[in-house]
This record gives sequence, structure tokens and C-alpha cells, in this order.
Amino acid sequence: MAQDLDVWFGQLVRHLRQFPARDFLSSSLPSTYSQPVISILVIGSSVVLGALLILALAVSRDRPVRYSVSPPRLPEETTILEHANIKAPGTTAIQCYAPATGQFLGFVNPSTPAGLDRAIAQAAAAQERWAGTTFAERRRVLRSMLQHVLDNQEQICRVSSLDSGKTMIDAQLGEIMVTAEKLQWTIKHGENALRPSRRPTNLLLSYKKGTVHYEPLGVVAALVSWNYPFHNLMGPIISAIFAGNGVVVKVSEQTCWSAAYYTSIARGALIAHGHDPALIQSVVCWPQTAGHLTSHPGIAHVTFIGSRPVCHHVAASAARSLTPVVAELGGKDAAMVLDSAARDLPRIADILLRGTFQASGQNCIGIERIIATPKVYDKLVAMLTPRVRALRMGLDKDVGAMVSDASFARLEALVSDAVAAGAKLLAGGKRYVHPDHPHGFYFSPTLLVDVTPAMAIANEECFGPIMTVLRAPDSTASTVLSLANAPAFGLGASVYGAESDPALRAIVRGVRAGGVAVNDFAVFYAIQLPFGGVGGSGYGRFAGEEGLRGLCNPKSVCEDRGLARALGVRTAIPAPARYPVPSQERGWRFTRGVVGLGYGITLGDKVSALMDLLRNL
Repeated sequence: MAQDLDVWFGQLVRHLRQFPARDFLSSSLPSTYSQPVISILVIGSSVVLGALLILALAVSRDRPVRYSVSPPRLPEETTILEHANIKAPGTTAIQCYAPATGQFLGFVNPSTPAGLDRAIAQAAAAQERWAGTTFAERRRVLRSMLQHVLDNQEQICRVSSLDSGKTMIDAQLGEIMVTAEKLQWTIKHGENALRPSRRPTNLLLSYKKGTVHYEPLGVVAALVSWNYPFHNLMGPIISAIFAGNGVVVKVSEQTCWSAAYYTSIARGALIAHGHDPALIQSVVCWPQTAGHLTSHPGIAHVTFIGSRPVCHHVAASAARSLTPVVAELGGKDAAMVLDSAARDLPRIADILLRGTFQASGQNCIGIERIIATPKVYDKLVAMLTPRVRALRMGLDKDVGAMVSDASFARLEALVSDAVAAGAKLLAGGKRYVHPDHPHGFYFSPTLLVDVTPAMAIANEECFGPIMTVLRAPDSTASTVLSLANAPAFGLGASVYGAESDPALRAIVRGVRAGGVAVNDFAVFYAIQLPFGGVGGSGYGRFAGEEGLRGLCNPKSVCEDRGLARALGVRTAIPAPARYPVPSQERGWRFTRGVVGLGYGITLGDKVSALMDLLRNL
């Protein structure tokens, strides 16, 4: 399409060049117009028309190119698995199923070490050419990708719902909206983040200029979790290719059925603009094979999204090839509701429910703890109790399924242990057998109040539909922070209170977290601020400027300024420091003068240093 437009504009330009503009104006304008006036009008109209043509051509080239991608195919016969599991007897293939119903979706063959080698090699070959593309070319690819996501959002959500068990609303918020935001942010602001950055010099080297260039690393890898199969795949791809890299994404075995379809969406944008789709690779493998990817010498950077125990293996594997790792490891995010928020409790209750039960609680920045101060605690619990009890299970209801039943026994034990230690269970607390889908994986929406910091459920990440409420002994910032900062995690947090409340700002400053939302939930992720945690929640950042730059080699370049070159000012080694050194004593006094001239604190210090320097030339 873009090539056709180029041809059309080329033909139009030729016709305009042949158009007898001067004769046309001479015959159309009154005879009183002089020849110079006619010439000015001809030139002016030509300039305006030329500008309009250039603008139209630029706009046409930036228009997204629509393309189509076939969705994954379901088996012809519907089969409900009795005990759905990714491991099936008699095969090494990964068994895919719908967590909400237990429906069999198909088998996916896992990658072998040789298959990983091929994927990395193909991405590397494509990246050599891609590294030479301009930011404008990369933006065109992302713009077409964004258009496809917007055009096909229902299909993308339905595939995610089937593969991961989330409701369509959860998929719309957690798959489409955040992916569209990442695409839009990168299109609008990505070049500014990666444009060469000028840096200051100093007095001694004032004839130099310093610049940091952000260059592609090569092929980068991402190992992503299963909770958002579309967004977790697309996020690393968007950042990697805009930074000029190739990318290999290892998707989770739990949701690999959708991976080929989602990868084709990303590749389709490359194909639509004439680029090699091999730049983007997605793989799935069993855990024992993953180390081959993370320690591979062809991988320049690893992004890992998952659990702390697995991260230990990933980091150790990457260390063998000295490959840098960014690790996002989940959290125990606290939502702190202060006394000054009393008038806003109805709105806050809505946010707490969405923040806790979105994606059935399988959300790395989901609300895992609610810390309420004395004046609002009872009111908040009274508001939340009937609403949690009223939540319905099912894809067409309120709360969807969990990806498997692997955590059910652990969640039930955490709840029962907390109750035994004095907490009150007001709703849920155990697995749920869906009347229409008994082979689906559902856990009852749970409300647990009067939780204390000593309880395991207040310190361990649940990653399920469990709302826990802790009572702060008083409303001071120090007391609230002592509860919020108690667990080893530090990913996200939110605080609710009046802007005039001094405790609000003290909590924002004092909470140990990678991101804080004030009077809201997780919005720092929705506007592409750098994302990541501290402590047990990992290290490094993705998203935003920091995330893009983290996928680059920040090359420092120092060179002579243009005026200095013109005047012949260049670095030369002065005689007292030139090899062979004539005198160490004299040379030392000379270099001391150089240091004093450059870094003396007062003007007198600098003058004294200059005299020292001149005396020892």
C-alpha cells in the first residue's frame, strides 16, 4: 500500500511539473498584473503546493497498515479433561487446557536446546539488518501493531480468556489497555528516550563535548509469566525491537497455546512493512531446558518475570555468560487507607475490590494487603464484606478461574492458619467447585480481617483472590509504614488520604516499593513509568525511558568541539608529563597545578595552581 502511494505521488508530481502554471495565471489574471507579480504568484503557489504534497506523503507513510492473523484453532471435538495438567502421560509435549472449564485445547511441542539455538540465530541474522532502521521506520511498525490490537481486541481477549481463565473485562484491562498504552507511549516518546544525550564537560576539557549514544545490544531474551499471556509477551517485544534489538521470548508452559497467535500479531506488523519477521521469536520449553536460553552467549540481556525461587536459577544461569538480568518477582503490595480518607471510602472500596480480585488475584501488582487506620477500619470492613460475599464465579460473572489448582492447598492452609491465630474469615477461604464447570479451577473470593503482621498470610504472596485487612494501631505514618514495610517484598503500594494529611507524603517517601499510587491503584504502570521492585520483588526496571535504555549499550563518546577543531585546539601531553619523564618532582608539581586549576574551590586556589603549573612547565 505504501509503495502504491509513493508511485501515485510520483506521478502527481510529474503532472504538476508539466502543468503550464505561468500561462494559466497569465490568462486567468487581469491584464493589470505585471510579469514580476505573476512570477511571484507562480513561485508562491508552487511552494505551498509542494509543502502540501510533502505533508500528505509523510502522513500517508505514517498511516498504519492493516493486516490479518488467523486465531488459534480448537480441536474439532470438545473434550473436558478429568484432571487438567500441562503434563500428560505418554508424551513430552505440553498439554494445553482452558482453566475455566478443563477443556482440552491441544498439544504444543517444547523447544529443545537445538531449537533455542536456531531461534537465537534467526533473530540475530534479522537484527543485523533491523539495527540499521530509523526510529521513523520502527514507529511505523508499532503503529500498525497498535492498529491491529485495536481492531482485533475482542479476539485477543477471547483467546486470553480461554488460555488463562480470566474474564473478558479482566482481559480488556490487563491485556489490551496496558499493551495499547505501551505501544502508544513508545511511538510518542521512544525516540526522545533513545536519542543521543549531550552531557556536560569541565573546565580542563571545555574544548570537548560528551554524548551518550544508546545502541542496540543485539538479541535480548524475556522469560515471562502466565498471568497475562498477551501483554507479557508483547511488552518485551515492543521495547526490544524499538531499541533496535532482536528478541526471544520464552512463554510459560501454562499458557503456551496462545503464544503462536500472539507472536504472529507482532510479526505481522514487521511483514506489513517489509521487515524480516524472524526478528521476533517465541519459544516454550520445560524448566530443565530454560537454562540453555538464559546462559546462551548469543543473548545480551535477560528480562525475567516470575517467582523468587525460579529467579535464583535464572540469575545463576545468566551469570555463567555474564548476561545482565532485570528481575520482576511479584510482591505483597499494601493499600494503606488513612483516617483522612473517611469521606472517600465508597470510591476507595471500589478500587480495593478491583485491585484485589482482578484476574482472580493473579496480578503481580495486585493488592495483597489492606492496612486501615483506626477511624476507617470498621467502616471499610462493613463496606467490603457484603460485596466480597456477593462476588460470583465464572467467565460470564465477576471473578474468573485460576490458571491451575497448584496453589489451592497452600492458599487454604494460609487462610486456616490465620483463622487459628485470631483472624476472622468473613467470606470464602477455600476452592470452589463450579456447578457448570466442575473441572475448572476456581478459588472462592476470600475476605480475611483482623490479620496481624505475624501471620504467614501477611508476609507470603498469595497470588489469588484473597483480600486481607490489617488494623493499624494508630494513624501515624511511622506505624502504617512499619506494617507496610514488614514483608520482604517491595514492588508496588498505594495510599489513600487527604492531600493535606502530612502522613500521606511521609508514607509516599517512606514505603519500600518500586512504585506508589496516591489515591489510586497501580496507575504508575498504566502511564509507562519505570516498573520494578526492591528487596524480594527483584531489581532493575522495565517500561518508560529507563526500561528502553536498559535494553541498549549506553556508549559514551567524547570528542573535540567544532570550534576547537577549527582553531586547532587539541589534547597534547605537556613536556613535564611526556615520556620519558624528565623529572618526577617537577612533573608532579606541574600535574598538581593542573588538578588545582581544574578543581580548586576558590578563585585564589585556581590562580595559585596556575602559577604552580607555569613555574614547572
